[in-house]
Amino acid sequence: MRPDDWHLTEDLESFLTRASEFLHSRPALHTLPLTVTETLRTRGLDVYGAEAPAFGCLERAGEVRAAFFRTPPHRLNLTPLTPEEADALAAHWAGLDRPLPGVSADHDTATAFAEAWQRHTGATPTLHERQRLYRLGTLTPPQPLPEGRGRVAGEQDREQLMLWHDEFAVAIGGLTPTDAGSWADARIASGRITFWETPDGTPVSMAGVSPMVAGQIRVAPVYTPAHLRGRGYAGAATTEVSRAALAAGAAHVLLFADLANPTSNGLYQRLGYSAVTDFAMYDFE
Repeated sequence: MRPDDWHLTEDLESFLTRASEFLHSRPALHTLPLTVTETLRTRGLDVYGAEAPAFGCLERAGEVRAAFFRTPPHRLNLTPLTPEEADALAAHWAGLDRPLPGVSADHDTATAFAEAWQRHTGATPTLHERQRLYRLGTLTPPQPLPEGRGRVAGEQDREQLMLWHDEFAVAIGGLTPTDAGSWADARIASGRITFWETPDGTPVSMAGVSPMVAGQIRVAPVYTPAHLRGRGYAGAATTEVSRAALAAGAAHVLLFADLANPTSNGLYQRLGYSAVTDFAMYDFE
């Protein structure tokens, strides 16, 4: 295939006009482009930073076959591609002389693109992280639940949310899309973070959710401070937001887990989540 079969744009509405039907056709696999573009559409293109995002889609015979987005300074995010399609996109992007710090996609696509990027640019790809995408089947709350209750975070919790936002960023070793204050404000306004708190009202864990798009809600982030882990708090918080997502009418409740963390992967499976596919993130030097 030819590199110019890929259509690149910085116009979100133009991209969604072309790609929306395709993205909605597989909401679980396309959860990240669906939720990120919805955030950009509702909150503005500068929500992830000052530099303009980039979007693109692969069209053949008038039909969209694949898509990507990038919100600088973050990695290129791809929907599933064949090795030939990945090579054509790598050649196209390399010809634009645009910086690219890495790629994130399902494992096979990310690996094919990383190898193609090395061929076209000489950059060395390094595997940053492998993740597994899970989808909820039958929710199975842990028994027994730890003492306490779930509570949606409010204005009084802003400083706590900002602190945990930054701690979570350090824990995952990556960049976060927005600053802590903006992140906390947006989630307080939409009621998208739930605490598990002890009987005395002390928050000990949090779980968040994405807005519902195409019938799917994604659980993220899930965070418990290191000194409070191993007590069932993360499972309780995840149960609370999973139950709320189902009650809101979500057909798919999804989450990602770092494959290097067997504890979280085991927890989510016990709660009723089953694997959809594996993802990989590569950094380019």
